[in-house]
Amino acid sequence: MTRWERLLRWEEAHRFAVDATGTAFLLIVMVVASTDITGSMGSGTRTVATPILAFAVVAPLAWRRVRPTASAAAVYTAALLHLLFLSPLILPADIAVLLSLYSVTVHGPRWAHRVAIVGALVGSVLLGLIMYGWFDVPGAASTAIFSGVVALSVWAFGLVRRSRRETIEALVDRAQRLEVERDQQSQIATAAERARIAREMHDIVAHSLTVMIAQADGGRYAADADPSAATRALGTIGETGRAALTDMRRLLGVLRGSAEPSPSTGSVPVLPGPGGIGHGTTQGFAPQPAESDVGALVDQVRASGLRASLVRMGEPRTLPPGAGLTVYRIAQEALTNVLKHAGPDPLVTVLVQWLPDAIVVEVSDDGRGASADSDGLGQGLLGMRERATMFGGTVTAGPRPGGGFRVRAQLPTPGDHAAPPHERTAPVPIDQDEAAR
Repeated sequence: MTRWERLLRWEEAHRFAVDATGTAFLLIVMVVASTDITGSMGSGTRTVATPILAFAVVAPLAWRRVRPTASAAAVYTAALLHLLFLSPLILPADIAVLLSLYSVTVHGPRWAHRVAIVGALVGSVLLGLIMYGWFDVPGAASTAIFSGVVALSVWAFGLVRRSRRETIEALVDRAQRLEVERDQQSQIATAAERARIAREMHDIVAHSLTVMIAQADGGRYAADADPSAATRALGTIGETGRAALTDMRRLLGVLRGSAEPSPSTGSVPVLPGPGGIGHGTTQGFAPQPAESDVGALVDQVRASGLRASLVRMGEPRTLPPGAGLTVYRIAQEALTNVLKHAGPDPLVTVLVQWLPDAIVVEVSDDGRGASADSDGLGQGLLGMRERATMFGGTVTAGPRPGGGFRVRAQLPTPGDHAAPPHERTAPVPIDQDEAAR
């Protein structure tokens, strides 16, 4: 900001003080000049009245910007008294009428500056009539016309300044509103990102911890009878923990904006996670899981001892960005709930079905169903519904007839990617050893 801009801003913030100071200097000049003019004319009455009227005309200019309408009314009233009692004498203080007209035009309401210009024109005509009719002063008409033209010029200049000031105020107001909207959009985006990160953290932590707890409990019970089973359980716990740690590092790496590996964990070998999606690399920005990684997720759950199978139906198509991750996370959360609530040794079926205009993922089990214990939070189902809603989908969850529990999610897919009906395949069970279980 330049010195001139700082000076203008300071002057705008101290309007009354600046105007009062300028008015005080103007009063001294005008009162002295008016006294000298009337004194040279030798009239005692005018010598006394002229400085008083000059003071009354000029003094209200101190409020010309903070109270423009009242200031203009006071100046016009004093000028009218001067016109009636001191004509045809024209005082230097009469310049205050033009200053007041300009101030009320720039800073006052519209009706005020319209009344002010009408009053100035009427005053010019009245001045000419008084000078010509009462005192027979030559050149009265020219004086009246000149006064009217000057008043119109001042009014026109004031209108230009008023238009510029209103434009600047509109631009400032727009900039302020845009700044407020930008801050609001930033807050909304921040809240949405926090919600997304919370869902990701819940999916990663809840699923991984559930698998680790199930393996730990199973390994503890099997340690005495089958030490090799306990060893396998510990291996699964280690793999799951390392995969979860890598997912956490990847998510936090995005937040930090850095792909540098963490010093404390960069040297630890990490086994590939679901679908082999770069979990063993040091790259912090590996791709997120997608619908094609549901099979690896089922394999991971099956390795923890759960009897799980995957069934795919229909012809796979390209999903919109984020929809594949949503399908994966819904399946992951549903399988986590099976591990937590379905009871001992449930049979789980994961169905991924491609419809002409949608994709369906369904996870069903034959466990406890409605009688299952609940932690009372319900964050998993809420997160699944939120994820599906973002893509215009739906999630239904509840006990199955005859026992067990089912979670079914359906997300719409772009119609132009749909395969023709004759190219759709019949249901094909992917897990070939399901019949043996």
